Amino acid sequence: MSGVVTVIGIGEDGLAGLSQAARDILDTATVIAGAKRHLSMLPEDDTRERRPWSKDLVGDISKLGAAATSETVCVLASGEPLCHGIAIRMIDVLGADAVRVMPHPGAFSLAAARMGWALSDPLLRTVSVHAQPFGALRRSIQPGIKLMILSRNGSSPADIAEALKDMGYGRSPMTVLERIGGDKETRTDSIADDGFEREFDNLNTVAITCVADDGVTALSRAPGLPDDAFDHDGTITKRDVRAVTLAALAPKPGEVLWDVGAGNGTIAIEWLRAEPAARAVAIERDPERLKRIRINAENLGVPELEIVEGVFPDAPSEITNAPDAIFIGGGISEDTDVIATAFDALKPGGRLVANAVSIEAQGHLMTALRVLGGELVRIGIAQAAPVGRLTAMKPAIDVLQWRVTRS
Repeated sequence: MSGVVTVIGIGEDGLAGLSQAARDILDTATVIAGAKRHLSMLPEDDTRERRPWSKDLVGDISKLGAAATSETVCVLASGEPLCHGIAIRMIDVLGADAVRVMPHPGAFSLAAARMGWALSDPLLRTVSVHAQPFGALRRSIQPGIKLMILSRNGSSPADIAEALKDMGYGRSPMTVLERIGGDKETRTDSIADDGFEREFDNLNTVAITCVADDGVTALSRAPGLPDDAFDHDGTITKRDVRAVTLAALAPKPGEVLWDVGAGNGTIAIEWLRAEPAARAVAIERDPERLKRIRINAENLGVPELEIVEGVFPDAPSEITNAPDAIFIGGGISEDTDVIATAFDALKPGGRLVANAVSIEAQGHLMTALRVLGGELVRIGIAQAAPVGRLTAMKPAIDVLQWRVTRS
């Protein structure tokens, strides 16, 4: 009756695995909520009020918060409720002061114990394809990386094996741990190329050591992916220019990028790969390029990229998040309002970076420098090429880059 809802993590070993402190709190509860699976762990003769989650999860949580002013309310949840668990949503709805969490060893901790892997290993990454889009997994697949993956359902291990094979990591050892921590725990080992012959229990965790096939080019998260990593139509911000551009945009956790005239989506995609905790919006009008952006975002592990069809500066009316950074890669020579509108949309302290190749577009950047300040940088790239029996440096078209920070 304190107005606080207690969330108790519970494992596959049920009530027997709870600490004495957690059991004492559960025993005093007058209202117990949770998934049907967790509520079924209570004794059949327990007559206390049980509230299984409905489709209206936010409504259920709000009602629990109200009930906690006159009842003692507990929620049973899987393992570590703050690791992709229900306690995150409860705190969002009720506030941190109204939610007390008592965790139990979760799937990642238990899987690490079974595999003998250190959770502090810098080469270990934990991923949930239940809480996040499946395609985001591709961003984490690199040689030597160990992955622990919370599955969405029983077919997830097979789907993960297919993704590994598609990326050229078919030799990667895979371990599927089902119902870990309980009497029905099982372990199945394979490699991605061999896949799995059966459907697994929905409660499974997958452990992987990523091993690249011979000849596979591993993709770094650092900006400047090879041009052929993208599906593109030839009009693309080239690799070296892209790396310089991302350095100027300087992605940070939680920040939002608008990629104006996104083309094939290269800048927005590399922004998200460099900082997974950031967000990005790709604004593009061409239907074929919009398709390529979606394909590239999925293939390169950033399916969360928001894609807006339209022409800037009209498109921002469809976007709900104000930008911390804006990149303008096209449209400057056609509409001078693009720069002014983009600058006005920035948050204080936000960065605007614009690239121009044509003389007309470069003229607009020089005008922007005089009016709004910032700096102009000319990016000149040259590559070695044969000249008869000798070698010379063949220059690419220079790119003029304008950078400004809104005060």
